[in-house]
Parts: sequence; structure tokens; C-alpha cells
Amino acid sequence: MPASNPPSVAPESQRHTPGAPQFDAAAGVFALLADPTRLHLVWSLTQGEADVNTLTDICGAARPAVSQHLAKLRLAGLVQVRKDGRRSVYTLRDGHLRRLAIEALNHADHLVTGTPPHD
Repeated sequence: MPASNPPSVAPESQRHTPGAPQFDAAAGVFALLADPTRLHLVWSLTQGEADVNTLTDICGAARPAVSQHLAKLRLAGLVQVRKDGRRSVYTLRDGHLRRLAIEALNHADHLVTGTPPHD
């Protein structure tokens, strides 16, 4: 029986060698996520949609700072926003970013706790 690919791995038909545009785009995502507050916001959104007030409470950052970080993430296409009355509700754009944030923080947890790496 052939082994199936895990859901986070693209099927063979979708794999290709990335070029400069892909590396540049990926580096841009990593640059945005290199800020701890933005990474915290993205991680928070892996749990589901949230408004600015909720994200401010979760992150512990000042509301204007959270709004500015969310604006950068939105302009980069990493989050999307919808209006719910007077509230702006944010969600992650796709599952790739969700998995990237979760895996980055799992990796960091291994580094911080000394847990051995694994596949």
C-alpha cells in the first residue's frame, strides 16, 4: 500500500524548485514574522478570528501598536479583515501561514525547553 503525503506536504504534481520570486516572497513573510508582536498576533489568529480589542488583550501590546502591526500584516496579504458593525475582525489568509506560525513556535519551544528535535 503506497504511503500518503501528510496534509502539509504538497503532492508530487505541485512540487517544483522555487525561484528567486518565491525566495523573495518567503523572506518577506519571515521578515514580517520576525517581530515578536506580529508573530504573537499571527499565532493568536491561528486560534480563530479576533477583533483588535481581543488581540490587544492577548498580546499585551498597546492598541495603536497592535493596529499598526495588523495593518502591516494586512497590506502584506497575510491577514484579512471584515467589518462587523464598528468592529474590524481579523483572520489569517490561509492555512499555510497558520502551519508556519505553529511550526515556528513548536520549534522555538524545543529550543527553549531543550526537548530533542523530531520530524
